[in-house]
Amino acid sequence: MSKIDPTARVADGAVIGEGTEIGPFCIIGPNAVIGANCKLIGQVTVIGHTSIGDGCVISPFAVLGGAPQDLSYKGEPTTLDIGSGNTIREGATMNVGTVKGGGKTRVGNDGYFMNNSHIGHDCVVGNNAIFATSATLGGHCEIGDFVYIGGLSAVHQLTRIGSYVMVGGLSGVRDDIIPFGLANGQYAALEGLNLIGMKRRQFTKQRRATVQSFYQKLFHGPGTFAERLAAALPFAGEDPAIAEILDFIGKRKHRPICLPAIEK
Repeated sequence: MSKIDPTARVADGAVIGEGTEIGPFCIIGPNAVIGANCKLIGQVTVIGHTSIGDGCVISPFAVLGGAPQDLSYKGEPTTLDIGSGNTIREGATMNVGTVKGGGKTRVGNDGYFMNNSHIGHDCVVGNNAIFATSATLGGHCEIGDFVYIGGLSAVHQLTRIGSYVMVGGLSGVRDDIIPFGLANGQYAALEGLNLIGMKRRQFTKQRRATVQSFYQKLFHGPGTFAERLAAALPFAGEDPAIAEILDFIGKRKHRPICLPAIEK
């Protein structure tokens, strides 16, 4: 049985999963679907066409499913899909999508979204993401698995961040960051590889050395970046991580690739 505090307001049509607790003064809209064994601690707002997976813990003043902060939005029934096992802390916000952006904002599983973090409309966030305090995504961003975004950092709309990336605090991210990258600075520049994150993900010492050698050739070798990239393509077979980096670069869409500061 779900447990709903008498002060909460759960609209007709909302679906509340078995074992879920809806705490004091929560507001649940008529198109919300909340999975099993979730805990909405209190004063949580879930509105719009929003679905939340099992086992999520949501702290006070989080607002999930609010309208996009986009002037083109005219109240269309776009969606926000949040996976299972997420922790969403105080004041965090996640918006539904826009028609022009595909109509869906998606958040994966097992993320940790600290207080006042924000996921804008039409973003796609992978699994095991960590957003520190006030980390912010503009609309249409694509964030890979195991990404860490530092506190008070902001990611420009339409930016991609590959898997296993670490972004330092107080960083403005305007360019796509390659998988396994480490980026930092007022206007974030690539500072190397997230070697600690790779080690935590069970990359062997040899694999880390192989990928780091490739990184040095691609970003710090002689010639222009375009020349080094062309020369690096044959290295894709040396390690799956190298293949992932090259594939990510090859799929550039709207933003340039984040480079080391010396290249900017």
